[in-house]
Amino acid sequence: MIALPTRAGKPDSALAKAVDLARSTVLEVAEPDEVGEHLGADAEGERLVTHRFACARSGYPGWYWSVTLTRAKRGKDVTVNEVVLLPGEDAIVAPAWVPYKERLQPGDLSPGDLLPVEDEDPRLVPTYLVGDDPLDPPTDADARAQVRRVAEDLGLGRVRTLSREGIDMAAERWYAGDGGPDSPLARSAPQSCTSCGFLMRINGSLSESFGVCANGNANDDGRVVSLDHGCGAHSEVKLARKQQPLPLPDHVHDTLSEDDLEIV
Repeated sequence: MIALPTRAGKPDSALAKAVDLARSTVLEVAEPDEVGEHLGADAEGERLVTHRFACARSGYPGWYWSVTLTRAKRGKDVTVNEVVLLPGEDAIVAPAWVPYKERLQPGDLSPGDLLPVEDEDPRLVPTYLVGDDPLDPPTDADARAQVRRVAEDLGLGRVRTLSREGIDMAAERWYAGDGGPDSPLARSAPQSCTSCGFLMRINGSLSESFGVCANGNANDDGRVVSLDHGCGAHSEVKLARKQQPLPLPDHVHDTLSEDDLEIV
């Protein structure tokens, strides 16, 4: 049986008894073998009742036919309001639609693909409002205004730069990702990146939290890592004596000649 929604109130008796009319209405849009047993009738409102029939159509398990009937006040004629095929609780339905831009994941873009940024993207602000780095130390207001006017006149610099929200979103994403302190690689690391000689510092507000790995032998080479991240390729890592490879034995020189082999 299909679990159906319940409605408060008692169904109109004349409409509730019109099961045959409801079934014949469904048969106008479905084949006889696609309509199953009558599952019940529920009141949708005053003189408004919906009949439900099991759906036996191939490919629609858990669905049901819904026929809504109504009649005029003090009227005896029953009329059909609508007939539809609806999913039950156990029905197979398509997943909720997600816009293409929200479905994109890092690595989905192929050569030649374009992903335009909206004009009102909260991660970006016009550069002329905040300078090239919105978190640069504040300078004299007149000096900043003069720099902006010159940059505008010469067409220099970027049109937009990261907003505070954009920087915070990037920091949260990096810190929670593979380059953060909670990745399996970091949890098993002997030391953190902050003391590693291969860490390249960055400028700006994130310099106290992140850097770039420059160890060509490390998994994170060329990637942003948090200072409390870490891996086994730390510049100061040392192997314990028992972890060091066994020394190779001295080479053995073969002094046998062909004559010696014949004697043997």
